[in-house]
Amino acid sequence: MATAIKVENLSKIYRLGEIGTGTISRDIERFVKTKILKQEDPFLKIGETNNRTEKGSSDIVYSLKDINFDIEQGSAVGIIGRNGAGKSTLLKILSRVTSPTTGRINIKGRVASLLEVGTGFHPELTGRENIYLNGAILGMRKREIDQKFDEIVDFSGVERYIDTPVKRYSSGMYVRLAFAVAAHLESEILIVDEVLAVGDAEFQKKCLGKMGEVSKTGGRTVLFVSHNLASIKTLCSQGIYMKNGMIESVGNVNEVLSHYKRSSQGIFELDGFTELAKRINRCASEGTVAGHVRFTSIKFMDSDFEENVVFTKDAEILMEIKYEVFEDVENLGIVIRFESADTFEVVTSNFFIISKRVLQKGKVGKCLVRFNDIPFQTGDYLPYMATCNLDLVPYDLIDRLIINVPIIEVQKKIEGFAKHIEISSILEIC
Repeated sequence: MATAIKVENLSKIYRLGEIGTGTISRDIERFVKTKILKQEDPFLKIGETNNRTEKGSSDIVYSLKDINFDIEQGSAVGIIGRNGAGKSTLLKILSRVTSPTTGRINIKGRVASLLEVGTGFHPELTGRENIYLNGAILGMRKREIDQKFDEIVDFSGVERYIDTPVKRYSSGMYVRLAFAVAAHLESEILIVDEVLAVGDAEFQKKCLGKMGEVSKTGGRTVLFVSHNLASIKTLCSQGIYMKNGMIESVGNVNEVLSHYKRSSQGIFELDGFTELAKRINRCASEGTVAGHVRFTSIKFMDSDFEENVVFTKDAEILMEIKYEVFEDVENLGIVIRFESADTFEVVTSNFFIISKRVLQKGKVGKCLVRFNDIPFQTGDYLPYMATCNLDLVPYDLIDRLIINVPIIEVQKKIEGFAKHIEISSILEIC
């Protein structure tokens, strides 16, 4: 299949503070080396990666650094990463809003982009006039726009205001019309930033359906930036994970999302015993007896008691949990539930009673839990765990420990909490 976008050694730098090297002699040196001798800019070598959370020693930062990737025609590619990772900068360069500092880009076809609310719209022009303006910018003839006009207006849902200047539109109306124009006019590449988040849930669903349609049936290439991982997974087949201006992972969307979720949530690999004492996202809510009993490690195993974090549908999941008592407690239970990493819907929730007697300070315990026939769907799942008393008042909470569960057969999932379903059991208590 033909390549729609090819990016080679792409970098974009910005200078913090005032623009210039500081002296006229250095400015002249820079001009001679870069413009006349066509050499590398000597001042780029002192640039730092763009980590917005840390104070750097250089005034020059790389918004993008050494980016390389190919996108095939007709692909739907999701670009993910934290705020400040360089996603929007990359899309602006691909849309020719700004130029790269170094590197080259080859784009085959016309590009329609929606990067901000009202991208490409003139506020004094009406919605009707802006549709024709955008089409003209994309190189379309008036006859072509006429053929698509009614479809665009119907999709946007702003027919009543189509002859009103867009400066009087709400942000949601702006996005509705802008996306309708970008998606329906005949461009080969569609670039959409997080701007769709401005729309309501019904319109977001409508947009995702349209992007899937133009990619799968229209043969158009779609680049989609979003923090909604469920939307990325549904729409896209390929993914690009960016971090501090560089590409951290590229490839199959499920693998890229898994990499991103592990990295962004501060989760380390579950090989051997997890040192839970080092986790920063453990907590207990206000008014609880936090810290009386704490998890010290967990381990996932298969039915042969071999460590594993990847399970098929029919496989048993064994979970070895160790805990330590820091203050005397009367009665102890453990709550375990699994949530979808994409939608955060509860798949199963179980409460186990470990002890109905007083556990003294310094007690170290271990229990082994077996899970059978949990109706997982394909994807990543997050175990939520809590030690608590019999009234479910928590002592310790551990949230979002990821295990990968690729399921070979899809079953109907259990909605809500499933405390009374006999699918789990305590095998061992020490």
